Amino acid sequence: MIPRQKRNPRGIESDLSKFFRLRGDLVPVTVEQVAAAEESLEGDKTELPDSLRNVPAIPKPKSTGRIFSARYWTNPSVLRLETHDPIEAITQKARKLVMDAIQEGWNGPPYDPAELVDLHRSRITLVPTEDVIDARTRSKGGRFQIEFNPLRPPARLRFSLAHELAHTLFPDCAEATRNRATHEQTAGDEWQLEMLCNIAAAEILMPVGSLPAPEKFIPTVDSLIHFRRVFQVSAEAILVRLLQRSPFRCFGFAAHRAPNSDRYAVDYIISSASVRDSLSFSSGFVLPKETRAAECTAIGYTAKGVESWVGLEDSQVEYVGIPPYPGHLFPRVLGIVKPNLLANASSQFRFLKGDAREPRGSGLKILCQIVNDKALTWGAGFARAVRGTWPNAQREFTKWVLTSKEFRLGSTNFIRLRDDLILASLVAQRGYGESDKPRIRYAALEQALSIVGEAAKQWSASVHMPRIGTGQAGGDWGIVYEILQHTLSARGVDTTIYDLANQPRPAKKQVGLFDPPADADQFV
Repeated sequence: MIPRQKRNPRGIESDLSKFFRLRGDLVPVTVEQVAAAEESLEGDKTELPDSLRNVPAIPKPKSTGRIFSARYWTNPSVLRLETHDPIEAITQKARKLVMDAIQEGWNGPPYDPAELVDLHRSRITLVPTEDVIDARTRSKGGRFQIEFNPLRPPARLRFSLAHELAHTLFPDCAEATRNRATHEQTAGDEWQLEMLCNIAAAEILMPVGSLPAPEKFIPTVDSLIHFRRVFQVSAEAILVRLLQRSPFRCFGFAAHRAPNSDRYAVDYIISSASVRDSLSFSSGFVLPKETRAAECTAIGYTAKGVESWVGLEDSQVEYVGIPPYPGHLFPRVLGIVKPNLLANASSQFRFLKGDAREPRGSGLKILCQIVNDKALTWGAGFARAVRGTWPNAQREFTKWVLTSKEFRLGSTNFIRLRDDLILASLVAQRGYGESDKPRIRYAALEQALSIVGEAAKQWSASVHMPRIGTGQAGGDWGIVYEILQHTLSARGVDTTIYDLANQPRPAKKQVGLFDPPADADQFV
């Protein structure tokens, strides 16, 4: 404590502010309050609690990516992503672009990529011209210039713009002119870059929260074709999005018919979270000789049946033909496999009525709350209720803020509340108070929840929370829910969401295309 004779008014104000925030009290503001507080400060012997000693080290988040061989990726632009999972990497880049835009008011559907470009007009400009077939991206004077043909059909134009936006997400985009190309127009391994841009374009045109509730839709080739028509994106991109979100036991893959052969080899595999760790297949796997994939002799042709693979008996498999690789005669195929006809389908999520401060179940539990990046005291919403129940946790958190260099958007602070319960404070809100825009930061929430997901997996813990992000932060539950799936369900983490009894669910701020769709039954 600073001796009285060395204090000055600014020092006293600073000391008092720090002390009372650490105690979770209001900071004194009037002359009388300051005098009383200063006297209390002189005689107060309160010792702040030590930092938590018995919470294990927080593991570094790992990729939740798909299974395929490192030999699969050869394109120089793709390799510049410097990751073993380019699909995951480009998906995250596109998702951050979209989440930042939604926070700035970008909305839909339909989602207009031209408006998204306008939000980044300091580095990207749009130039209409009939000199291009669809669109291309150039670098001029340190800025990107997307040239597009305004005479193309609106749906195709939207996808072309989103595709070119995706090109700007690659580190070497400025080194060459990028043209949107079909599989037939690409040479060598350029199709890899184009495929990833299609996947990123899908993230842009159907952002998190815009698809229907995943538990209502079992992925099928029929739903694949339907959503491709609605969102005007590639079938591969739709497959990735559907399986990333699906709570059912299923996986998908892309395969091609090898030249001078009648056998199909798997290019890559995409799985739902519930089977990801149990698959024994990888890229290069050869489909059975009698596979129904051979029936897809033209783009758009479908085939369905029950197949038995080595290590996978009597599973329902569906196929659809998609554009072939350059120089190949037969279409590639996308497949969806539902082991044992979905007999073991299940979801990692539970929705219960109750108080999240009283999490259900046995074993170690992690309780999640969102906090902002400015205030040292939990003063509103669920965090305020947590503070009332566990005041020591508030003091521990404040001490962490004042002493740690890790306090920033996207970080997570763990505090043990009791032997079987750990509090995870997710720094995913920018500031506090009234605002004309949501204060939630979706990218930061995803980063913080990835830390929670890895911790829960390492500690064999379940995760519990209210509908985080939908209160003071002003977030959209559809978006938050999909982030929870990607960060928790994808890691096999058991998660429970609590709604207070007799309390209505938060209104959905972003209207989706399907809620549910009129034709939902035909896809289930």
